[in-house]
Amino acid sequence: MFEAAVLPDDLLVEEVFPTPVPPVEEAPVRPLRLPSRVRLAPRTRRSRANAGLPSSPALFPWLARRFAPGQVTLWTGGRAAVDPVLELLYAGNALGRGRISLLEGANRFNPYRLGEVGRGLGVDAAEVLRRIRLARSFTGYQMVALVDAWSADARRHPPTLLVGHDLPAAFSIDEIPEDERAALLHHVAETLRTLAESLRVPLLLTLDPSGPASFPGLGDAGPPWCDLVTFTRAPGALRLRALRDDDRLALVERAPGQRGIEEFGGGAAGEVIAWGAPSRPTARPSRSG
Repeated sequence: MFEAAVLPDDLLVEEVFPTPVPPVEEAPVRPLRLPSRVRLAPRTRRSRANAGLPSSPALFPWLARRFAPGQVTLWTGGRAAVDPVLELLYAGNALGRGRISLLEGANRFNPYRLGEVGRGLGVDAAEVLRRIRLARSFTGYQMVALVDAWSADARRHPPTLLVGHDLPAAFSIDEIPEDERAALLHHVAETLRTLAESLRVPLLLTLDPSGPASFPGLGDAGPPWCDLVTFTRAPGALRLRALRDDDRLALVERAPGQRGIEEFGGGAAGEVIAWGAPSRPTARPSRSG
């Protein structure tokens, strides 16, 4: 069921399930609702995880501080805010020689785009994808089966980071009664707890702007929480805020290859990195005459 996502010469990726399914439409933005009692797991020096991320740019150490072995880190926000950072995480994983086991619930894994992001960080596109083991789910029932099989696959191919991308989205495609949907997601949450704690590997879950409210059972039956990071998109920037220490980071939009004063100690307000800005010329073309 799990396939290594490798980009061959003809830029084709083998699908786990070959039947095409249209991507899930993004849920409308709603105020973030947290469980009545959010209990972050105690954080000690020994609990810090090696998530396979490099030491620079500064984005990667900031993200790495949000992970811990056997615990879950939640990213919540709209797809336009979360997905670009997730792509950078995948590329940074290859740069740091990490290994990701990815369960995709929203059918938004784009190898072409990911190859471009990797090249922007100086990593070969094939190397970025070679370090990701990908399993896609197009229905809620497939998701349950894949989560149940995830532990066995991760033991055969030990990762440095487990990633579940928008797992509840797979359940929104089917006409599943609400009570059955809640029971299935509760089972998924329990299985994720067993998986993370037995492997002692950090787990990243991405959710839509409604956050844990879209994932019944995650708060009481899921893995202990390491941190919750909210993502918002502002004009020209992405803003990240971590719940544990109220630490904040801004990613300032920049075209690939463009340089700025922060490289020379200019003290930028945020982390300046190309996260999807369209390329644009940096000089006017010369004209004869």
